[in-house]
Amino acid sequence: MRLRTVLATLTAGLAAAGTLTAAGPANAHPATGTATRTVADTATATDRACSPAVSLDGFSDALDKTAFDGTFVGNFSALALDRDGSLAALSDRSSLFGLDAKTLAPESVVPLADESGAALDSEGLAIDGDGTRLITSETEPSVRHYSRDGRILGRLPVPSSLLVAPAGRATSNQTFEGLTLLPGGRTLLASMEYAISGDSAGIVRFQTWRRLHGGFALSAQYAYRADPGLGVPEVQALPDGRLLVLERGFTVGVGNTVRLYLADPRHATDTGGITDLTGQDGVRPVKKTLLADLVNCPSQGATAKQSQPNPLLDNIEGMVITGRAKGRLEVLLVSDDNQNAAQTTRFYRLRVRV
Repeated sequence: MRLRTVLATLTAGLAAAGTLTAAGPANAHPATGTATRTVADTATATDRACSPAVSLDGFSDALDKTAFDGTFVGNFSALALDRDGSLAALSDRSSLFGLDAKTLAPESVVPLADESGAALDSEGLAIDGDGTRLITSETEPSVRHYSRDGRILGRLPVPSSLLVAPAGRATSNQTFEGLTLLPGGRTLLASMEYAISGDSAGIVRFQTWRRLHGGFALSAQYAYRADPGLGVPEVQALPDGRLLVLERGFTVGVGNTVRLYLADPRHATDTGGITDLTGQDGVRPVKKTLLADLVNCPSQGATAKQSQPNPLLDNIEGMVITGRAKGRLEVLLVSDDNQNAAQTTRFYRLRVRV
């Protein structure tokens, strides 16, 4: 689907600038026939509340199973806010899209590759102060530095223990998922998705790098305890150094679990020199507080293509803080449809009080 068609689709689905679908009268999606909803003036806080701290402003499925410039639009694993106010959306199939921040319409796509020209399993994204891109791939894992047009500028060091076995102790497809620059842009943080061999199940390592002489050098590492059965697909830094952390899991026949936490690494133990993390005394993990279990969000007319405990849910992987409004953070989430007919590319706008 070319940009003109995508824009027509999005215009029908996004009636209010800066919002997505929310409780209100249903309309037929012109391209797919799928019901969309627009914001109603009479919608109350209760209609949108996921928890006392989180509310759902709306959602959009308008990009689901579309294409732009010959590239499938989907498989989204990360979001970032670019310097010009647009959105960058990372596909785990080696593509980086530029999206309009209000309509979400695709405006550009850049192919990505490793040093040999091979595709990446690209999962985490952060945009540096000069507009260059820091991108993780979870196959090795790696963190590479790219220009805006997709040229490799460098590669960051990775602790040997976090490499995929047999080189290290990590499991393939369970490594670097989240990536964020901390306030001031001098520290980069990446989250592993699941525990490495030797660590207790559920203990996820957060690795950081400090900016030195124009590059990044390995720095502190922290332990984060995810809920049983869940992994960490995304992290986003707050201005005060705390983190928003997404936890996610999937159960066949039941569907997805997605929870949003507020986490504070500022007093956590540096675990870089600890071989096995097993909950031992003297190790302070990252402190976390539940903000919302998204199963409790209002479904707002959403439909699911497979079993879900709430039809609003899907395989949510990407998250970005887009601004502040009325004392709350504006947060955008996106699901990874895995280019699968049973899953949906869905964007969600949340308001989060921290």
